[in-house]
Amino acid sequence: MLPRPVPRRLVQLFLGLVLYGVTMALMVRSGLGLNPWDVLHEGLSGLTGLTFGTVTVLVGVVVLLAWVALRQRPGIGTVANVVVIGVAVDAALWLLPEPEHLAVRIAFLLTGVVGNGIAGGLYIGAGLGPGPRDGLMTGLVRVTGRSTRLVRTTIELTVLAVGWLIGGTVGVGTVLYALAIGPVVQLALGWFTVRAPRTAPVIAPTAP
Repeated sequence: MLPRPVPRRLVQLFLGLVLYGVTMALMVRSGLGLNPWDVLHEGLSGLTGLTFGTVTVLVGVVVLLAWVALRQRPGIGTVANVVVIGVAVDAALWLLPEPEHLAVRIAFLLTGVVGNGIAGGLYIGAGLGPGPRDGLMTGLVRVTGRSTRLVRTTIELTVLAVGWLIGGTVGVGTVLYALAIGPVVQLALGWFTVRAPRTAPVIAPTAP
């Protein structure tokens, strides 16, 4: 059962989701490579003419539909994840300039990667439900009996390949994200995980 959505959890959830969208936009503007799901989002955006944020929302909805077959239960955070991140990334892309100098692009990339990990720690640590893509992974792990590492790697390589084939940006940022995001999220979870009351068992959240 999910913890009660006390104000601190809700504030932390929405702060994390907004920050997540902003840091996604920073990586997009850097032009140096995106995480696998965002490679897919960018590729689909280019194909359809829809905004990056709109595609992010639509992909999130499609992934949530897969939860039905996997018998996953969404939480408040799951639904908020689909909507808030898409709105935040579009707003940030509208506000952020496209940097011309490589130094600025690198700064955008590094800030985006580190900030994205902190944002993940915030919204996961709130304990109000996983994001749709996180839940897809955990659901497939439960249904297939395969390891989390294998399932996550398979999902991310698949969306990365599809995204790259349809025009998404793969680059040094993609590699940096893959190497850095786990340690940053783990550190952020240590700061931001809201502990359950002592009378209830503590369930550690799964990093994205």
